[in-house]
Order: sequence, then C-alpha cells, then structure tokens
Amino acid sequence: MPDTANWTLTTDESGVAWLAIDKAGASANSLSRAVMEELNAHLDALHASRPRALIITSAKKGGFVAGADIKEFIGIQSPDEAYAMIRQGQQVLDRLESLPCATVAAINGFALGGGLELALACKFRVVADDPSITLGFPEVMLGVHPGLGGTVRAVRLAGPIAAMDLMLTGRTLRPQKALQMGLVDRIAPPAQLNQIAREIALDPPPQRGASLKNRLLNLAPLRPILAGQMRAQVAKRVRPEHYPAPYALIDLWQEHGGKGPQAYEAEARSMGQLLCTPASRNLVRVFFLQERLKSAGKSGAEPAKHVHVVGAGVMGGDIAAWCAARGMTVTLQDRELKYITPALERAKAFFDKRYPDATRSAQTFARLKGDVEGAGVPDADVVIEAIFENLEAKQELYARLEPRMKPAAVLATNTSSIVLEQLSAKLANPSRLIGLHFFNPVARMPLVEVIRAQTSDTSVVQRGSAFAHQIDKLAITCMSSPGFLVNRVLMPYLSEAIRAAEEGIPLALIDRAAEDFGMPLGPIELADVVGLDVVMSVGKVFFQSGQMTAPAVLQTRFDQKQFGKKTGEGFYKWQNDKPQKPDASGQQAPADLQDRLLLSLVNEAVAVLREKVVDDADLVDAGVIFGAGFAPFRGGPLQYARERGVDAVVTRLKQLQQAHGERFAPDPGWDAVR
Repeated sequence: MPDTANWTLTTDESGVAWLAIDKAGASANSLSRAVMEELNAHLDALHASRPRALIITSAKKGGFVAGADIKEFIGIQSPDEAYAMIRQGQQVLDRLESLPCATVAAINGFALGGGLELALACKFRVVADDPSITLGFPEVMLGVHPGLGGTVRAVRLAGPIAAMDLMLTGRTLRPQKALQMGLVDRIAPPAQLNQIAREIALDPPPQRGASLKNRLLNLAPLRPILAGQMRAQVAKRVRPEHYPAPYALIDLWQEHGGKGPQAYEAEARSMGQLLCTPASRNLVRVFFLQERLKSAGKSGAEPAKHVHVVGAGVMGGDIAAWCAARGMTVTLQDRELKYITPALERAKAFFDKRYPDATRSAQTFARLKGDVEGAGVPDADVVIEAIFENLEAKQELYARLEPRMKPAAVLATNTSSIVLEQLSAKLANPSRLIGLHFFNPVARMPLVEVIRAQTSDTSVVQRGSAFAHQIDKLAITCMSSPGFLVNRVLMPYLSEAIRAAEEGIPLALIDRAAEDFGMPLGPIELADVVGLDVVMSVGKVFFQSGQMTAPAVLQTRFDQKQFGKKTGEGFYKWQNDKPQKPDASGQQAPADLQDRLLLSLVNEAVAVLREKVVDDADLVDAGVIFGAGFAPFRGGPLQYARERGVDAVVTRLKQLQQAHGERFAPDPGWDAVR
C-alpha cells in the first residue's frame, strides 16, 4: 500500500513491517479522524500481506502520540454521534490487536491518552529510557475517561488498582514506573529503541498476563467493595455533580471488570455521554485557553540565563527557587543573610522533594545563591523585585538597581497592587519596567500576569511573556490598573465573604457555599492561604478608592498580626498546613449567600473586560481560572454567566442590589458578554 498523508509503511529485509506516524502539518502526533481512517486502511493491507511482525513508531522526534485530536471534540452535537466516532476508533485498534503476528509499539516520547491506548493495542511495548518521557491517561482533565479501549486493556495489564488510579487521577508515569506497573515490556537506551523493538518483534517473549492477585481483585464479588473505596477517594477531590467522569469510570469497571466485548461497548457509550456534558465542554474550552496562553509566550528571543531576585520573603524566595528548578542561575538578595537563609532552606526542601535523585537536587540547589551585596545584578538578564508593598521603598530600590543593570535586562516587579506608572516614575528609563506578578504558592499556581504600563516598551513586555514561558508558566498580559486582573476580580469576592462573616454567618458555611459551587477553596480559607496581610495590602487600593472599606473582622486580625496560614492563625487556626474548621453540619447558610459571593466576582470580571484590562473575554476567563482557581468545569466567570443566562444574572444582581446595597449594581459592560 502507498504511503498516506500521516503514515509511512515500509518492510525490511526480515519481513518486519514498520508503520511510522507523522501527522501532517503538526508538531505532535494526535489521533484525528483522518489519522485513524488511514491507520485502518494500512491495517487492511497488513491483514492481507501478513508480515512477519509489525512495529509502530513515530517520525516526530519529540514524542510518540499525544492523544486524540481534541479539536474534533468541539463539533460533536450528540452522545450518539460521539458514540459512533468512538466505536469506529475502538474497532480500528481492535483490528491492530487482532493482527496474527507480533506487534510492537516503539515509544520514543510521550504516549498520552489515545497515544497510550494505541500502544496498548500492540502485543508488546518498548519505551526509550528517557526521564522526560511521560505515559498516562489525562482524559479526566477533559471531563471524560479513556475511550479507545484503555479502560479494558490498562486494567488487564496493570491490574485494577494501579490502572484505575492512573485513569482516575490523570497523573503520568516515567518509563521505569510504567515498566514496574506492567504497561510496557522493556526499556531501551534511546539510540537502541528501534533495534530492541525489532529484536522483540523477531523473537517475541510470552505476553504478560495478569497476576493472581489482580485476577482476584477483578472478580465480580470484590469489585463493589473496591469500587466503593475508589469513590470515597475520588470524593475527597471532586463531586460527581461537578466532575462526573471519574465516577462514570468507576461504574464501568464495577460493572464489567475491564473484560469482554461489553466492556468496550460500555466504554464508548459512557464516553459519548460524557463528551456532551457541560463539564466536559467547559474543560475542553479550558484546555484551549491554556494552549492559547502557552502560545502567547513563545518567542525566538535569547532565553534568560541569569535571574536576580530582590526580596527573600515567601514570594521572592519561591520565585528564585522555581527559576533555579527551571535551569537558570539565580542570585537572591535581601538586606542580611538571615533573611535569605530561610528561603534557601525552603528551596532545598523543595528540590529534594521534586528530584529524588540526590545529584540532580544538589545541582539545582547549586544554581541558587544568596547575594546580600547584589553582586549578581550586572550579570542578570531579568531582575525581579519582590520586596514589601511600599511605593517609596520600591522606588529607592530601583534607583540603586537601574544603573547597575545590563542595558537589555528586564526590570520586573512582583507587586500585587501598585500601578506601574507610579513605580516607574523616578526611573531614568521608565519603559524598561514591567510587572511579573506570580501567585502563591509559586510552584503550584501556573499563571503569571505580565503587567504593561502605558510607558512600558512593547518589546520588554514580550520578553516578559517569553520569560514566563521559559519557566513553564502561563503568561497573560494585563494593563496596569489597580489589582490588575486576578486580584481585581478576587477582591469583591473575598470582601463579600468577610462581610458575611461580620454578619455572623459561620466561616465554614461561607466556605461551603463557594465549595458547593465548585471552587477548590472557600473564600475564607483562600484569604488565609493568600495571607491577610496581602489581602489588606491589595485591598488598600480599593479601600482608598472608596469602593469598599476594610471590614473590622479583617482589620482586627491584621492588627494582631494573625495573617493566616503563614502565621498559624488567621480566620482559622492552622495545624499541619490544614485549617481547623468548626463543624457546620446541620447548619444552613442564607439562600442568597452563594450568589452574593460568586456574582460579585462575575460582575467585577465584566468590569475588567469593559475597561480592557486584558484583550478579550476568553483571557478574563483564563486568568481567573489559572490565577484564582475559579472552578474549571464552569469554564470561567464569563462563560458561567453565559450558560446561566446574561439576563438572568443581571436580574439577580439587581435583586441583590435591592437587598444588600449598591455594590451589586450590574456593571455597564454586560451587553458585551452576551
């Protein structure tokens, strides 16, 4: 058969067929409908020609197959249409599995989702011994579960506990762990991958079978017990009404045990239903928002090699550690060594946990150096100021830094609230200052707001976005204005929660109202995590503008230096990094509390869009999801408003305005959201 657009088929002198995927016009392979149709045609030819063996490879240097073509999810109109598409894909891989010869997947890079399912349909799998390679099933992140036979074949190979955990969490495996789990048969040095795949193809070993333990765990009488335990674990993370996919996956396994034709049929039906849920559609939307932010940070500019951070507090120290972990030389400056030492100790603990290999951890830590005198400033490509929120102190620092910096170096502030026009006022070259606003905790929060002032040089803003991309963060460019995007939208939400606390509503009920909506943390707990000192600092911008006043319950704790998690007590007492919340079971929050909290946030998001703090509504949604943790399955605050109905939301805001005051007056920009 001749080559097709996305596959190349050759046969070597030993009669081994080599089928290489190379998706046309794409940097990574994915299993689009066209790719699967071409694979089916090649399988027709292979069933007819009966080669001695078949090896599936990737012609892309960076990876094997990334999974399904998610763009094709968007056009699906009904569960029946989705089911038909999924069943066609399953049947193609069934034909691969049924080839009457040895079949080997030679995995040279990431094999995710449908890519791993393609490999599992082969009789053997060999993966390159490269710690950057990942294998896994991330479908749950898109509100679905594996649909090309993965719920059957993974259970058969790895056993129900390991396979279900992999699919339920969406986590990925490195090659060694995949070998231990039984998902791959061999690990090969990268240069010998094809050679070892060929050796397996020509002299195939016995195929792996399930262990006695896994066969017992998969028996029908035991499955309901294990399924109940799985549901209990999942329930600690997500609720079925918010994220139905993991619960549907457990139901599948409990019913079928990953065995028989009915299991494939049920998998396709289940995934077809999930693909059409609002949760999945919104999570797919979030995926593309994330891809947009990733693309925005790409640049051909010279990457930064040396970063100098001034301010070794929690944020400055953690920014420095993150940059060192991403491969840069980092110097960390503060007034005295005693202020830097705790940050270095935190960094070492972070590296030791992140890199079990002691040598790699030590090499990473060696890139981070304390620098009281600021000797690293002249060599730095990026200088990040992360000192306390005080305009005069920051301006004085810039006056010392600017003359010592390289002409092309980026000067960035991590300010969370002060507008850049004020900060840059005394610089010799105000155009070089931008904001790089990280979120706490730095290692977990993916977003960096790249702040542009009216005076900022466009090329410097672009280099700031490229730097965020270089350190594996999502960059979103924001106009310099009070609170920027994320804090601006969060402040009315947090303020309304604190106002509710002043009214005597139990703190745990306030948090529960937001968590019932789908927020990962309630606003009271979030305030404690962010730090009440930070909340007050950001809030001053709004308090001084007259938009709101500092509530007494916040002011009192601030005055007593009860800043939340960092001090062990804020609104809650904290033990072992967990808030000690009083039992609120049996208590009921006011019926309008959830709307008071969330619609204050949504209304402010509309104001941000109207004022063009960011370029469009999608960027508002992306920033609030990735920077504030807004419930991803809702698709973002503006997407939520559209799904609920803009007219209905505006009507509800007017009702809240009548009941609670002018702070709920609908923003003038609502017409742009429709």
